[in-house]
Amino acid sequence: MVAADGDSPGAAGLRGIEAETQRATFLELFLDLVFVFALNRVTQSLAVGFTAGYPMPFDQTGQAVVLFLALWLLWMANAFLTSRLDPETSVVQFVMILTMAGSMVMAVAAPQGFHERALIFAGAYLTVQIGRGLALLVATRGRSGPGNPAPLLRVLIWSGLTAAPWLVGGITDEQGVRAVLWSIALALDYVGLALGWPVPWLGRSQVAGQSIAGERLGERYQQFLLIALGESILTIGITFSGGPGFTRDRTIAFALAMLTTVQFWRIYFYRAGGLLPLAITRAREPVRLGRSASFTHLAMVAGIIVSGVGYELYIDHPLGHTEPGWLAVIIGGPALFLAGRVAFEYQVFGRISRARVAGLLCLGLLIPALLVLPTLAAGAATVAVLFAITVADAYRARGRTSEEPAPPV
Repeated sequence: MVAADGDSPGAAGLRGIEAETQRATFLELFLDLVFVFALNRVTQSLAVGFTAGYPMPFDQTGQAVVLFLALWLLWMANAFLTSRLDPETSVVQFVMILTMAGSMVMAVAAPQGFHERALIFAGAYLTVQIGRGLALLVATRGRSGPGNPAPLLRVLIWSGLTAAPWLVGGITDEQGVRAVLWSIALALDYVGLALGWPVPWLGRSQVAGQSIAGERLGERYQQFLLIALGESILTIGITFSGGPGFTRDRTIAFALAMLTTVQFWRIYFYRAGGLLPLAITRAREPVRLGRSASFTHLAMVAGIIVSGVGYELYIDHPLGHTEPGWLAVIIGGPALFLAGRVAFEYQVFGRISRARVAGLLCLGLLIPALLVLPTLAAGAATVAVLFAITVADAYRARGRTSEEPAPPV
C-alpha cells in the first residue's frame, strides 16, 4: 500500500491523482480479471476438503483463508495506490502489471499453495510486496512527502520483516509449521497496515490529513464485490454443467444458488454499497474510512466465496444428508456476508441495519432444523432469509426520500 504522507507524493515521475482520473483505468479492470480466476482457485481449494468426505476440514479451511488474505492484501494495496497516485504514470502502471503477474502466479499455485507449490506462492507474493515499494522508491529518488520521513522505507522494512516467515514457510516440509509461519507473516502485514508501519526513528504514517480520490476508491471496492459475485456465477455454472443434466433437484438447486447471488448483489448495493464513493468523499477522514471499508469488504467477499462452496455442495448433492461441515458453509457464507454488511452500513450511515441483524439471527436459529433436512432445504432457507431482508429494505424505503451518507469518521 502507498504510505506517502500528506498531499504530495514528493516524487519526480509521480503526481497526485487528477480529477479526470477518478474512474478505473482499463489496466485496473484488466487486473481485476486475474482476480476472478484467483478467487475461483481459492474457492476450489476450500471446496476440496468438503467434497473429499471430511466432516469438518479445519486444515483446508485455514489454508484457504491464508491464501485469500494474501491475495486480498495485494488487490487492496493496488486500489489505494491508484487512488493516491495518478494511474497513468509509468511507475504506477509498472506496479499494476507486477501485481497482475504476481497474483496470476499465486492463483495458479493456490490449489497446491500449501504443498509442492508453497515456495512459488510465497515468492510471488513477496515479489509484488517488495517490488512495489522498490519501484516507488526509485521513482521518488528516495524522497518522501512532507510531514513524515521515509514512508516508503517504512513499508519496505515491514515487508522485509515478513519475508523471513514467508520464505521459511515455503521451504519447510511440515504443513503445520508452514501454516503457523504464514499466519504470523500475514498478521504482521495487516498489523503494519493498521498501525501505519511504525519504525523507530522513521515514525509512522498518519491517516489524519491525508488526501485520497474517494470516488475512485469507493468504485474499486464496488468492482471487487462484483468480481466476487462473478466468481460465484462461474462456480455455479461449472458445477451445474458438469453434472448429469437438468434433473429436477439439481435444477432447483441451480436456481437457488443464482437467487442467492442476486440477493447478495441487491443487499450490498441497496443504499450503502451504491453510496460508498460519495461517503468516502464526504468523510472527515476519507483515508480512515477507506481503510476500514477494506475490512468490511473483506468479510463480505469472504462470505460470497464460502457461499460458492455451499453452492457446489447442494447442486451436486441436493437430497444428501446435511453434514455439520456442509451446513457451516451453506449457512455460514451468507451469515459472514451479512455480518460484514451490518458493519458496512454503520461505516456509510453511522447506524446499524436491524433487518440485517435479524437476518443473522434467523440463520442461526434455523441451524438445528436444517441439520435433519437435505442440503437443498438449507439452500432454500438462505434464499428465504435474504429475500426477507430485501423486502424489509423495500418497505422501509417506501415513501421516503433517498438517504444521504453520514459516515461517522
